[in-house]
Amino acid sequence: MPTLSPRTVFLTLSATRWAPAGLVVGLFALVARERGLTVAETLSYVSFQGVAVIPLELPSSGLADALGRRPLLLVAGVVNVIAAVAYLMADSFWAFAVAAALMGVYRALDSGPLEAWYVDAVHETDPDAEVAGDLGAQGTILGITIAGGSVLSGALVAWHPWRDHSALLLPLVLYAVLCVAHLVATAALLRERPRGVAGMVGSVHPPSPHRAALRQVAASLRETPAVIADSVRLVVHNRVLAGIVAVEIGWCAALVVFETLLSLRLSEQLGGAAAAGRWIGPVSAAGWAVFAVGSSLAGRLHRRIGVARTAILARVLNGLGALVMGLAAGPVALVAAYLFTYGLHGAAGVAHNALLHREATSANRATVLSLNSLVFFAAAAAWSPVLGLVAGRTSIATAMVVGGLVSVLGLLGYLPAARKEGRRTHPVRARPPRAQR
Repeated sequence: MPTLSPRTVFLTLSATRWAPAGLVVGLFALVARERGLTVAETLSYVSFQGVAVIPLELPSSGLADALGRRPLLLVAGVVNVIAAVAYLMADSFWAFAVAAALMGVYRALDSGPLEAWYVDAVHETDPDAEVAGDLGAQGTILGITIAGGSVLSGALVAWHPWRDHSALLLPLVLYAVLCVAHLVATAALLRERPRGVAGMVGSVHPPSPHRAALRQVAASLRETPAVIADSVRLVVHNRVLAGIVAVEIGWCAALVVFETLLSLRLSEQLGGAAAAGRWIGPVSAAGWAVFAVGSSLAGRLHRRIGVARTAILARVLNGLGALVMGLAAGPVALVAAYLFTYGLHGAAGVAHNALLHREATSANRATVLSLNSLVFFAAAAAWSPVLGLVAGRTSIATAMVVGGLVSVLGLLGYLPAARKEGRRTHPVRARPPRAQR
């Protein structure tokens, strides 16, 4: 097989990574409700994903920086397949919680290594290369593949060939199959220069390949704490990076609105999980289509107004869109507000990641990305049961409004990055020395 360019591998694996997700966007919540969980239980079990991520995020990414991106991605692919099977079999709160925890382990292993691998591969040939455009292309590919999976999911629910089983089952089965396909694609396409083997070259008695591999893993594990500590110190002492990462705290409230509460609100408005399942596929497909458009526009907008201002604008409008989703009186208005919100979701993600990469280096890039992901999952784990409690005591619509309002406050985290970008764009010029009389 000819060697593919880093960009081609990056975009291909991004597609195979996210195509399965399109089949189950909004579906896990409907499946849980159909199998007997309450609204509060449904939003609470989701939090186990974040709980599983928290202790694993930094060690896994530190190992990726020290050992390599490819091994972590392969292990992540295996865990992803196991999680998919767990969701297929779940039939109680704790069974769903275990499936969500497995998905959290997968997310912890998966977050950062592919993107870090690509950025480092590009910077090997051009250290000053700007990756925002390719990150925008990734967002476009992501949106297209998830949209395609969502259309297929809705069609499978409407088709419902297995009349003795739920109409929501077939998309879950195909989801597991595509997770296996992504694992195979990762093993076949991604190539990486081995790390940490220089000290073994030239040895009088070179070790066996297996022993050398074990020594490499041991050396990388010893290096991992130092990589993590350096990155934590970077966030603590870098006000700009700390602000960027802190944005996730507020934004995750909106994420719960348009990722989980949307399908539950549709089920409420349409009169059942099966009816909502027929809607959620096409709606999610349209959402990811506008997500792709938003990602593409963000790559262009940042050239006009700057990356930081693009991030601020997109986050504010995204939060306001989530708020309007809660105020929507019917399913058509709800879907329209969702499409607006998801378009801004795509734009915000591209700008946010570009700002993160500005503050990271090759030595800690995967760990910095995972620190951001750690905050993201911790916030999501907190907001999901909180908004579930609000929905249970008031209404789903009220929980949506609360989530949107909290998310808008995230703009405050981008202000240090905006000030730094302003100084970079318009540097202060030194005054010329006064003429001597």
